[in-house]
Amino acid sequence: MFKKDPLQIIAFHSYGSNSHFYLRGRALEDESIDLEAKGWFKLLINSFKRFESDEVKHVEINLKLPNNLVLKTNTDADGYFKCEEHLDNLNALTNNNGWLPIVASYSDVSIKRHIISSNQFPAEILIPAEDSEFGVISDIDDTILHTGVVSRLKWRVLFNTFFKGAFSRIPLEGAAQFYHLLHRGKSGKKANPIFYVGHSPWNMYRYLDYFLKKNNFPKGPILLRSMGSIFSKKSLDTKPQKQKEIVHIIKAYPHLNFILIGDGGEHDADIYMELAETYPNRILTIYLRSVNHEKKMLRIKSLFENYKTTPVLLVKSSEQAIAHAREKGFI
Repeated sequence: MFKKDPLQIIAFHSYGSNSHFYLRGRALEDESIDLEAKGWFKLLINSFKRFESDEVKHVEINLKLPNNLVLKTNTDADGYFKCEEHLDNLNALTNNNGWLPIVASYSDVSIKRHIISSNQFPAEILIPAEDSEFGVISDIDDTILHTGVVSRLKWRVLFNTFFKGAFSRIPLEGAAQFYHLLHRGKSGKKANPIFYVGHSPWNMYRYLDYFLKKNNFPKGPILLRSMGSIFSKKSLDTKPQKQKEIVHIIKAYPHLNFILIGDGGEHDADIYMELAETYPNRILTIYLRSVNHEKKMLRIKSLFENYKTTPVLLVKSSEQAIAHAREKGFI
């Protein structure tokens, strides 16, 4: 008989407010994925483990806050959990950077499986400072990370996903510097929140989290989507999951305006334009990074040719975005 893998909990960097607790994560078997592994065979094995994850379904999870309050939630059929509660005075529990530390654990300690890390798993939610000047919502693929999403047949996306480690992926030049400038604001002393929203499945969470840390991007919530939503058929009135996540962020902070950053490769332009129309006074600027695809860029340019609702800047480099942000007083 094969020995069963031990259990773990992966808590995703999430977000909240002084009265709104919102944490997501997943209970999984520990596949021992080495994010620093080198060599195509090891990288392929890691990718297989990442997408062939064994979830722990329908179990209760404890979430312990610094004040010893314990919230309880349950995993679904895919091992995901989401805890959303109205609580008071969460700001008092955050560290100097606005992060609220939490300890996640399995409620049933008599479970007949080994649980790694002594059944203590770190989790965090970001509670933006009340004096934040604005928030930044950024796409990931081809906005801060080269993916090849506009290449023919998507072969570059597959190659980069399965045969390149997070440690070797190259960020777009100057992106980390631009995000740090926005994070610190005009005075250089703020902690404006940065949210990373992508089309990738949650299976890629640790990979992307490692990439952001290694390349010195500001720490922020990472919001992805389930594998089921990728392959499910969409009805005509269903919005993309990415758009729903952004709307949830905007609604979570009714007194905060936002800068949206994306690229011209896929659907960012359409999603951002609709968001700006829905929240016309909440979107300060839209930055769209140019991609190496003439037809797509012609469509984007025509889309915004006579657009007046909110400023839109198509940029070929981070330097262009930095110069514009400085001119507008964002940095």
